[in-house]
Amino acid sequence: MAMPTDNPEQCYDNESVKFFYEKSGKNISDHWRRRDYVIVTLGMTVCFIVIFSNLLVIAAIFKNRRFHFPIYYLLGNLALADLFSGISYLHMMFHTGPWTIKLSVHQWFVRQGLIDTSLTASVLNLLAVAVERHQTIFNMQLHSKMSTRRVFIIMLFIWLVAIIMGLVPTMGWHCLCDLENCSTMAPMYSRSYLVFWAILNLLTFSIMLAVYTRIFIYVRHKSKQMSQHTTQMRHKETVFNLMKTVSMILGCFVICWTPGLVVLLLDGLHCDVCKVLLYEKYFLVLAECNSFVNPIIYCFRDKDMRRTFMELLCLCRRGGKSKNASGVHFSTLEHEVLSESNGADDSNDKQNNHSH
Repeated sequence: MAMPTDNPEQCYDNESVKFFYEKSGKNISDHWRRRDYVIVTLGMTVCFIVIFSNLLVIAAIFKNRRFHFPIYYLLGNLALADLFSGISYLHMMFHTGPWTIKLSVHQWFVRQGLIDTSLTASVLNLLAVAVERHQTIFNMQLHSKMSTRRVFIIMLFIWLVAIIMGLVPTMGWHCLCDLENCSTMAPMYSRSYLVFWAILNLLTFSIMLAVYTRIFIYVRHKSKQMSQHTTQMRHKETVFNLMKTVSMILGCFVICWTPGLVVLLLDGLHCDVCKVLLYEKYFLVLAECNSFVNPIIYCFRDKDMRRTFMELLCLCRRGGKSKNASGVHFSTLEHEVLSESNGADDSNDKQNNHSH
C-alpha cells in the first residue's frame, strides 16, 4: 500500500476504498449492524417496487396504440430512467455497508456513476414533460404536434447528458489527488462537484416549479373564462384534475428530492456541524421513492393507462371493453368543450320535443 506523503500533487489511485472513507471521517463497519440490515432491506424493497412499476408503464405504452403520442413517449422515457434508477440502487444495495470495503476504486466510481446517471435522467425527463405540457396547454391542445423524430432526439439528448454527468467524476472531477477536498458522503468525490451537482439539480427543480406554476395559473384563469360559456361539469372536473395532478407532481418532487439535495449541498460546503451521515442513507431511499411515485402520478390517474395495466396483469375480462365508448378523439380543449355544449343542446332539444 502506498503511504501518503507531503507532496500535494501525489494521487492515491492505488489506495483502497477504506483508505478514503477513513480519511473523510466516514468509517465503514466490517460487520453488519442492525441499521445496515434496515437500510438494505428497505432499499431493496423500494428497488423491486420501482423496477416492477416502471416495467408495467413501459409495457403499457408499447401495448396500447392510444399512447403513441409525444407525451407518452416522454413518460415512457421517464419510466425507463426510473427503471434504470431502480437497477442502479439494487446494484448499490449489494455493494454497500460492510461490502463497501471489498470494492476497488474503479468499482466504487461505477457504483456512484450509475446512480448519478439514473437520477440525472429522471430529473431531465421530468423537466421535458413539464415543457411539453406547457407547450400543449398554452396551445389548447390535448397532444403535442411535435414530430416523433424530435421526441426521440430529445430522449437521446437526455440520456447523453445523463451519461456524461455520471462520468464527470471518473474523468477527473474527484479528490484522489486532493484528499483535503474529499467529501464526507461520497469520500472520493470532490466537494466542489457535490456543490455543482446539488445546485444544478436545485436549479432544474426551480425551472420546473416556475413552469408548473405558470401552467397552474393559466389553467385556473382559463377555467374561469370557460365557465362563462359552458356549465358542463365534465370539463370543470378535467381542469380540476389537471390542477390537482400538477400539485401532486410538485409536492412529491419536493418531498423526495429536496432533503437529499440540501444534504449534498451542505456536505459540499463543508458543514461539519450538520451531521450529514446521520441522514444520508434515509434521504437516499427517499429520493429513490420518487422513481415509483412518478408512475402513480402520471399514469395511474389515466383511465386508459389503468385499464391497460389491468389487461397486462390479467385482472380484467377480455374483449373490446378497453376502447373508448364514444370513439371520439379531440385535438384541442375547445373542441371538447364545443362537443359537450352541443351534446347538452341536443339533449335539451330532445326533452323539449318529448314534452310537446
